Amino acid sequence: MQSDPPPIRSLLFVPANRADRMQKALASDADGVVFDLESAITRGTAGEARANVCHALESHTPDQPAVFVRVSAVGTVDFASDLDACLHPSLTAVMLPQVTGPEEVAATDSALKSTDARIMPLVETASAVQRAYELATASDRVAYMGGATSRQGDLARSIGYEWTPEGTETLYLRQKVLIDVRSAGVPNPLSGLWGTIDDLDGLTHFAQQTRQFGYEGMMIIHPSHIPIVNQIFSPTPEDIAAWRRLIAAVEEADIQGIGAFRHEGRLIDHAHLLTARQNLSRAERLGLC
Repeated sequence: MQSDPPPIRSLLFVPANRADRMQKALASDADGVVFDLESAITRGTAGEARANVCHALESHTPDQPAVFVRVSAVGTVDFASDLDACLHPSLTAVMLPQVTGPEEVAATDSALKSTDARIMPLVETASAVQRAYELATASDRVAYMGGATSRQGDLARSIGYEWTPEGTETLYLRQKVLIDVRSAGVPNPLSGLWGTIDDLDGLTHFAQQTRQFGYEGMMIIHPSHIPIVNQIFSPTPEDIAAWRRLIAAVEEADIQGIGAFRHEGRLIDHAHLLTARQNLSRAERLGLC
């Protein structure tokens, strides 16, 4: 791929048959928006929804959130038409639902032709959880992927778990998929969403846990979730300052021929330098420093 995928903290879903909501989403502070051509619309409005997606991509500007489009599943009668509707330079990624095997990711890669669009396979089935590494390595276009946590949704139906606010029933799912995705070199792991719109305390706890696992962001279903998720998945100014001090200290120690040493009460070495540089690079790409 010729361009680096933009970092995503908050990825907001919007029904593609609601042009008004699509425009509001593009004016929001979400890092990315998903125009949903699959489960969020009725098939009778598919033509209108595709036209809305085309218009939104044509009028998209660089200062607006990145655009993802959830198309119908590979192999369905709507897949080709959905994909054709979103083949535009403004498209950041195609979101693939109901993925069960790497051949579906590979087929999408081929269908994207000469575009720079990325792919985000959705982990919505037991098979997708089990084969997450295969899905993540099926195309170098895969730049976003992670464990889903839907309440009474596709993954819950496939596996049979009972949803709880604590999320213990999906701990293994989210962590297993994250390890697979990281091992595959996918740069932007995104986890599943918090489905209770008005429970912002629950959202906060879930997002904090998701960040602590190692995810870079998460999918969301309501604009009120954007500021909470963006804050949790962003380093603070204090974090950024601390990384810069650590980098400077290690670089100075290297000049003096010192390996591990004490810095601000911690024992640090070259591994900490690499981590600080990685964290600082992400902050820079998010426009935070």
